[in-house]
Amino acid sequence: MKHLDKPTAAKGPFEQTRRSFLKGSAALAATGLVLDGARSPARAFAYEPYYTDDELETVVTSCAHNCGSRHMLVAHKKGDVIVRLSTDTGEYQGDARGTDTEEKPQLRACLRGRSYRARLYSAERLLYPMKRVGKRGEGKFKRISWDQALSEIAERMVYIRDKYGPQALVDQSYAGASYGVLHKSDQIEGLLGRFLGMFGCRTSSWSVPSYQGTTFSSRITFGTIEDGNEDDAFAHSKLIIMWGWNPAYTFHGGNTFYYMRLAKQRGCKFVLVDPQYTDSAAAYDAWWIPIRPNTDAAMMAGMAYHIWDNDWHDQEFIDRFVQGMDEGTMPDWAKGQESFKDYILGKSDGQPKTPEWASEICGVPAEDIKKLAEMYATTKPAALKASWAPGRNAYGEQYNRMAAALQAMTGNIGILGGCAEGVGKGWHAEAVAYPYDQWANVWYASIKSDRWAHIVLNYPNVTREEAGLWPRNDQWDGVVPNIRGIFWQGSDWFNQLTNINKEIAAIRKLEAEGDKESLFVCMDSTITPTGIWADYLLPIATHFERHDVALPWYKGHYYIHRPKVIEPMGESKTDFQVFTELAYRLGFGPAYNPRATRDYFWNPDPVDEAYLKAWWEEKVMHHQHVTWSWEEFKKRGVYKFVFDEPHVAFRDQIEKGVPFQTPSGKIEIFSTTLAQITDWTKTQYGYPIPAIPKWIEPWESLNSPKTEKFPFHMVSPHPRWRTHSIFNNIPWLRETFSQELTMNASDAKKLGIRTGDTVEVYNDRGTCVVPVYVTERCMPGVVVLHEGAWMDLAEDGTDRSGNPDFLTLDEPSPAGAFAYNTVLCDVRKTDRAHRPGWDQLATARSAVFRRDY
Repeated sequence: MKHLDKPTAAKGPFEQTRRSFLKGSAALAATGLVLDGARSPARAFAYEPYYTDDELETVVTSCAHNCGSRHMLVAHKKGDVIVRLSTDTGEYQGDARGTDTEEKPQLRACLRGRSYRARLYSAERLLYPMKRVGKRGEGKFKRISWDQALSEIAERMVYIRDKYGPQALVDQSYAGASYGVLHKSDQIEGLLGRFLGMFGCRTSSWSVPSYQGTTFSSRITFGTIEDGNEDDAFAHSKLIIMWGWNPAYTFHGGNTFYYMRLAKQRGCKFVLVDPQYTDSAAAYDAWWIPIRPNTDAAMMAGMAYHIWDNDWHDQEFIDRFVQGMDEGTMPDWAKGQESFKDYILGKSDGQPKTPEWASEICGVPAEDIKKLAEMYATTKPAALKASWAPGRNAYGEQYNRMAAALQAMTGNIGILGGCAEGVGKGWHAEAVAYPYDQWANVWYASIKSDRWAHIVLNYPNVTREEAGLWPRNDQWDGVVPNIRGIFWQGSDWFNQLTNINKEIAAIRKLEAEGDKESLFVCMDSTITPTGIWADYLLPIATHFERHDVALPWYKGHYYIHRPKVIEPMGESKTDFQVFTELAYRLGFGPAYNPRATRDYFWNPDPVDEAYLKAWWEEKVMHHQHVTWSWEEFKKRGVYKFVFDEPHVAFRDQIEKGVPFQTPSGKIEIFSTTLAQITDWTKTQYGYPIPAIPKWIEPWESLNSPKTEKFPFHMVSPHPRWRTHSIFNNIPWLRETFSQELTMNASDAKKLGIRTGDTVEVYNDRGTCVVPVYVTERCMPGVVVLHEGAWMDLAEDGTDRSGNPDFLTLDEPSPAGAFAYNTVLCDVRKTDRAHRPGWDQLATARSAVFRRDY
């Protein structure tokens, strides 16, 4: 095939010279000897002191991950080595050092970002293209050239597409490690989606693990996921209800704690509804309301009943802005159908959703439900921050829709100090610097992300409902993909999706059919648990080693210039370089990267600069009226927008009468879209979803008969010391926090368990081994195990690292919510060894990947 031949122009560079290899090796060696140059006498020191600031070059950049923000990092480097990292001091936009105001706060990095040097120079750093030589999952790889890696991947791609069709390769990109305006990995706007779409073989994923139930709710209710205020609005709240939200661990904005502290100082009251008493509750002296996991919608229904029963609702707001809240706001075409008030009062099913009814389900005393309902309905303005975690459950969308109903019936939407979140996306950034045209999101199938293993194991006997297959208007409508491979880009999906043992079974099934019949490619800067299962590991440059601009994460109104701080280590390349070279080999290189020529793989800097400069001038300066030139922005390093007033979602709808982006132009508590679906099997949902928010019993809960066998409900929130699985191998962070199972003291006493004991956490789907922490800060019957630990398999399939996703279930929740927190399990003391992470095994593990098999 002619388009797979090595290009003449690129032949020399692919056969790297000895000089370039030694140069790269010397750069790598420098990471172990950062103190070069002139040396002072040792005197009383057994080691050489750090360089002083005047001996180092300072470069403004940012973190790159989805920790709930994306803050400034300042790299201090000597030559081509980063010696240390600091953060925003308020001076880089041209203000005085120490500037930190409500209108222009500092963008201070958290402990994860500040530890990044340990990740950059870790023993797990992937430096060269690697090819699997053992079984998948065995961890045996050999180093190969880029030419060999890309040639073999391209050949395998063509073979799989031609034999198994345009749905055979799955795009599992995500924004974990490659997110900027140019180097972007996500499902919608990402580089991988564009590449596989233009190649003509792509199955996408329509469901986002973190918040798909919430996304569904926001789009159905408001018509958009941009339902969030900027965090400065919190400073104006009189009451903040943190429902399943722990901003000490997951910020949901760049300066969340700063503004919430201002609110506290101004007299705001705080409430936490959560199975666990969190650090955030302690910081704000919040009223803690422990609740059984997965029962949030029932408690909210009880609050709605009490608000109506006492006439505390805002009827004027409801009549003007809401569809389907009560009989009077039902659309003409739906007269006689069930309104939300009909459901709450029990007119349609004979069961009033009283606080007493809710209490039996959620375990919260009825008097507490009534008290919270009164506080929320009578305190103005009040912010009900319905976080994502309670939506990561079976039927999790009902919790978010119920929260939206409470927000609407109290008139707390579109006002300063109120809250409509939801997804919580605030200010709209200009997010794409590379070509984004009709090719950008081409897919031939789109499935629910965690159903890929089910499809592989049961193909072809899989229904479209089981797959969560998105409808199409062509010959591929309803055609379940014959999945033969996955591209993992900027993600650790294999470690992070539900029911990991099912994923292992699926990849083993494909492996048994022969190497040629499937393809798994992992593109990352670090050797991850997902990479262990790949056929090819491609070393991707970190955000310190490529040119880009950082975007804020869902909230925050700023851009941070992200220059190439150091040259890429080893043979690392950017995602854009890799996809461009593959596109040339597959015949569509100029179309994929129109600013580049074939030498982009070896010299990307001028092209990247051209894309970023055009983005700044044509989008930021033109659409957002920024007067700084591109050169000025690069010189300063950060541009912070200053608003005349806090950004409040839906302010224009409430104050100016702008229609909501829904079919009715109103907040749809009764959904026009859902009410008009006649064949649910022909939708991506597959199964019926009620037109109004309702309480639906999940598959597993503390109210289930399954508790006779598995008496504990496990939840797996985000840890403070990782971003999902990122940073799990950083010794600095592991010295601060450990993976452990949190258990209530009364439950531990019954089992004879004490803090520090090692336990097995298990159910019918899997087992993991982890130490236990006994406390009163977790309600009885509930255990907490933070997500993201890097799996470490024993021979019997037991995970020894404490990864909760060996116990999670991958069943399809209709609206796409991932049931990470819908897990019943049991706990028993064990003598088995817990293996807490790769940081303790780094030398041995890295040796495995450097060996020549």
